[in-house]
Amino acid sequence: MLDSLREAGKSIGRELNRAWESLSDGWRELLSRCSNALVHFERSGNGNDDQFPRWSLMNAEVEETPAELVVRLEMPGVGKESFSIRIVGNTLFIRGEKRWLRESEGSTYHLVERAYGTFERTIVLPKNVDSEKSQASYVDGILSVRLPKAVSETVRNIPVE
Repeated sequence: MLDSLREAGKSIGRELNRAWESLSDGWRELLSRCSNALVHFERSGNGNDDQFPRWSLMNAEVEETPAELVVRLEMPGVGKESFSIRIVGNTLFIRGEKRWLRESEGSTYHLVERAYGTFERTIVLPKNVDSEKSQASYVDGILSVRLPKAVSETVRNIPVE
């Protein structure tokens, strides 16, 4: 009987170690790949703000083709009129607001994981782009920003006097 308890304890220990390793791997990947996707949402100040998270993931990808960079962000629930997109140097700034709309009065929420409010996501681009020819579209909750590459990058040597 004592031997079977020891074996059960070892088995439980192995399973706990595997579960911990899996959880640790997930957190490491989240931190290494997605830490910039964690975005702070500023609250509007209405009475319902305390039930919503202040932080949420805003997943993005940057694709490079021979002619352009294409930035795509998952932003469901944001009206396209809410977006403000700005390029400064090789940094893309995307601001917006995700508004909370209550669908039925008198209801009770038991789970709230979506953040609401104003946000800004900053993405450093791997190349300089021609901001004058850039375009943005918003379809099915995906914001796509097409950024043609700059013809030449400005490089200047500055002599030390």
